[in-house]
Amino acid sequence: MKLSKLAQAGLFVGMASMASSALAAQSEQLDQAVKAGQEINQSAGKSQQKIDKIADQIQSKLQQFKAVNKEIDGLNVYNGQMQKQIDNQLTELTDLASSMEQVSIIERQISPLMARMIDTLEAFISLDVPFLSEERSKRVANLKAMMERADISASEKFRRVMEAYQVEVDYGRTIEAYSDLLELDGKEMDVDFLRIGRVAYVYQTRDGSRMGAWNTDSKSWDDLDAGYRTDINKALRIARKQLAPDLVVVPVNVSEPSTLR
Repeated sequence: MKLSKLAQAGLFVGMASMASSALAAQSEQLDQAVKAGQEINQSAGKSQQKIDKIADQIQSKLQQFKAVNKEIDGLNVYNGQMQKQIDNQLTELTDLASSMEQVSIIERQISPLMARMIDTLEAFISLDVPFLSEERSKRVANLKAMMERADISASEKFRRVMEAYQVEVDYGRTIEAYSDLLELDGKEMDVDFLRIGRVAYVYQTRDGSRMGAWNTDSKSWDDLDAGYRTDINKALRIARKQLAPDLVVVPVNVSEPSTLR
């Protein structure tokens, strides 16, 4: 059966319309698929961002955890050291408390000891060669006055007593020259004194006309002849640091040892 041209044209138009509808439907489906893919990609990107953010947070927390652990380890070591120091300090405090309990006992014992030391020093000076008598006696008097003062600690008192003893010890190994008055034949005369340790103690008048040496046995002055004048003048200059040290001849008085009680 043959279709007319009009029928053929209508059939062609219908087929074209159906094809167009099908293409439109496919295009719409494709758009939906593309849109869905884009939404999936966007969702995946957001999810990845969340994952990256969480991963960064985890990494940051891990670093903080490690830092805190390291700080804790350091604090543990520090606390251990501090505990040892505290233990040592507690031990020292215990020892200090024990020592403080002995302070009052020591103070009660040291005061009489210092008093005896001062009395012994006074007796020694009275029996010794009488050089610088006023100065040495004044030193002893000051020590006695000091012992009665409450504003000076026991340790300071003991230090001053030992200092006075040291001064007396030093006299035995030094040479000294000084000027002072000396009573001779009932008259006071201006003389130069020479002390060489404690083995020689002589005087010479300013004009050099008279010289004498101390006699520890008789507790008096023995006159010296003019033969000593040169050596005594030389020794005086050495003592005053006007000459370099040199050998000099001076009278030495050797007495029998006495017992100091």
